[in-house]
Amino acid sequence: MQPTYPWLEKYPTGVDWHMVLQGRPLGEMFDRAAARFGQQTCIDFLGRKTSYEGIADQVGRAAAGLQALGIGKGDRVGLMMPNCPAFVVAYFAVLKLGGIIVNFNPLYAVEELEYQLRDSRTDILITLDLKILFEKTELLLRHRLLEKVIVQSFTAMLPGWKGALFRLFKGRMLADISRAAGGAVSSFEDLCDNDGRFQPPEAIDPIEDVAVLQYTGGTTGVPKGAMLTHANLSINVEQVRAWVTNLEEGSERIMGFLPLFHVFAMTTVMNFGIASGAEIVLVPRFDLDESLKLIHKVKPTTMPGVPTIYNAMLHHPKIHKFDMQSLKFCISGGAPLPAEVKRGFEAVSGCALVEGYGLSETSPMATANPVTGPVKEGSIGVPVPQTLISIRSLENPDTEVPLGQPGEICIRGPQVMKGYWQDPEASEEAFIGRFFRSGDVGTMDEDGYIFIVDRIKDLILCSGYNVYPRRIEEAIYEHPAVEEVTVVGIPDDYRGEAPKAFIKLRDGEELDKTGLLAFLKPKLSRIEMPEEIEFRDELPKTMIGKLSKKELREE
Repeated sequence: MQPTYPWLEKYPTGVDWHMVLQGRPLGEMFDRAAARFGQQTCIDFLGRKTSYEGIADQVGRAAAGLQALGIGKGDRVGLMMPNCPAFVVAYFAVLKLGGIIVNFNPLYAVEELEYQLRDSRTDILITLDLKILFEKTELLLRHRLLEKVIVQSFTAMLPGWKGALFRLFKGRMLADISRAAGGAVSSFEDLCDNDGRFQPPEAIDPIEDVAVLQYTGGTTGVPKGAMLTHANLSINVEQVRAWVTNLEEGSERIMGFLPLFHVFAMTTVMNFGIASGAEIVLVPRFDLDESLKLIHKVKPTTMPGVPTIYNAMLHHPKIHKFDMQSLKFCISGGAPLPAEVKRGFEAVSGCALVEGYGLSETSPMATANPVTGPVKEGSIGVPVPQTLISIRSLENPDTEVPLGQPGEICIRGPQVMKGYWQDPEASEEAFIGRFFRSGDVGTMDEDGYIFIVDRIKDLILCSGYNVYPRRIEEAIYEHPAVEEVTVVGIPDDYRGEAPKAFIKLRDGEELDKTGLLAFLKPKLSRIEMPEEIEFRDELPKTMIGKLSKKELREE
């Protein structure tokens, strides 16, 4: 049978798997960083730099303003915005009050936002005055799903001249929040117009108190709020810090392309960056050309990313004209990292590209390849400190399988979530004993290295995001011309995987790709839209008449 800890024999040099890990309130983690690195740059946002001391002042003012609105321990506050200083400020302000952050993907369709608001019982949302965000927010207000909306001016966060130019040439992208009805909408600037004094909440228990509700479909496609405690998140930061042995506190610069509302960036960009006293270069939207120019200019030392980003950079026609030699550590997550992308990116950058693995439910990092030393191609590495990986039988998850045999990857560690928000049944199903069931099939070799074999369910990994065929199918089924639909993932050179819809129309009905995409636009986010649509006279079925995806995948 499988040894309990086969990875210990060849664990990365300088990393202690047995290290003591102590969870602490994330607000305390922030305060420690602000005290240590006060005058150093904390955030560089499109050229506007703010020190740790400056961000700490804004956090205090935001906390005081939120407390005046009645926000306290256990209250949910939604954040819906791209990467920007206001996200960081609001995040830590809420947590210092003992509140709970609920991350909302700005790309979500209104229907998805409505479901998450209802399920989380979030009635206050912080967003930006960009039309693409505020127009959705106004709809949510009209539907009486929100009581209060706080809006940060996008141009106020930019360097003065950039803000003026944006208003002059791109003013049409900004919403006029002064026209919003009633007193439900107020500005972030007004929220922070105070002396920054607030009453600290009753003691935060990092083990029990939830810090973030991170919504994920897991492997079912039904969104659930993973309850990540202060200890889950703060310990995962310490696990990452222990793993990256070639970085120096207070001296690093992190490139923040990945969205902070995603758990991967929340931990490896924001929380890791703050705890390490790093300068965090925040980018609101990834653009390949502009991002490469920014790397060349600001010279980051670390850059978390997803395979599609590294692949896009690698294949840029002028990649060799950009200086990437400042990079000391890059980690890839969210989707499998192709070996050719890893080798190619390391060749052009001179930086080790390390693949890690985890889920929203694990804060997210559970395994990683060594930063220095041998790496096994195709592996997601070994467990990070104090984390156990058990490969369980697919037929009987109570038993482990022998080394080298496929089974479900199950994870136990201090970074594993407390459970799913208000869903005890789903929480119980997600665990076998104290091990979280990942829904992924993998193997473990004699050195404790883990290899992903397949995914148990049908979710599609698109640019690091989980895309659920069932949701796309349900949206397509709403079209009156559609009789049957099946959605599967197909290989995509840029995004890793993309949705493809196979459709059978009702007799006598007509529909083309253009018409269907127009129908789906208000129902699905951009990343969920089918990349390909194929109309067929018949769709494959199982012996009992259920639509079958197997034959379509094999094609």
